[in-house]
Amino acid sequence: MSASLPVPPLPEALIRPAVEAALIEDWGRAGDVTTDATIPMGTQARAAINAREPGVAAGVQAAELAFRLVDPNLKIAVRLGDGERMIKGDAILTVTGEARSILMGERVALNFMGRMCGIASLTRRIADSIAHTKAKIADTRKTTPGLRIFEKRAVRLGGGANHRFGLDDAVLIKDNHLVAAGGIRPALERARAYAGHMLKIELEVDSLDQLDEALKIGIADNILLDNMSPEILREAVRRADLAARRPLLEASGGITPETAPSIAETGVDLLSAGFLTHSVKTLDVGLDFS
Repeated sequence: MSASLPVPPLPEALIRPAVEAALIEDWGRAGDVTTDATIPMGTQARAAINAREPGVAAGVQAAELAFRLVDPNLKIAVRLGDGERMIKGDAILTVTGEARSILMGERVALNFMGRMCGIASLTRRIADSIAHTKAKIADTRKTTPGLRIFEKRAVRLGGGANHRFGLDDAVLIKDNHLVAAGGIRPALERARAYAGHMLKIELEVDSLDQLDEALKIGIADNILLDNMSPEILREAVRRADLAARRPLLEASGGITPETAPSIAETGVDLLSAGFLTHSVKTLDVGLDFS
């Protein structure tokens, strides 16, 4: 199997609006009044964003852009790029120039980097714990409004996979869709008639009976096995393996760093976990002047 390609940087045009909005939010109506009141213009400084605990670097691109938007004359050197592992005390990036500019961009840079490092580090922890299986850990749409592109990239930097980015890039038929559509067969048949050849169809089931019905119909590309125990997941995998058309199987619900290995060992193809983005702990990174 060929090695995975590195996760490329995001186009600046995609991330610039979010970083600009964060800076505007932080500056309010009058800018940084503390810096204005205490630091004379022209004061030069050198600072570094340092890891205060081990993890995976992420959000570096956003932090670098934040400083550049504050002051394009700042000299920024990336010491650890997005996706690199780091230990406590590592310098992730350094910035040199006008002290006032560094202070005005500090919090926004740290906010992006701390959250994305937290997501990437948690994802890496789980990816490593299930590396002995064929399963991959994936995110969901349970992301921070306005930050989805950053958070999903952080998942990839941590060795995870991305589920759909929005409502428009895949069909995912969930329990409420089934109620409104009148059942599994009409929902799947309408979805197949609607979707073009490039649009995947995934169906969520919460019982083996629903799985059997879906396998018999044979339309779904992927089947999401919702809130099933490892024992039931193993049986679901066995039944899918016997089907004429085996769909990709995705386990979801109740997945934590502690339960992920036993779930992955059932033979499912994918574990999707909202907690990667909605309940992650920000990694401790800080900016220090020298």
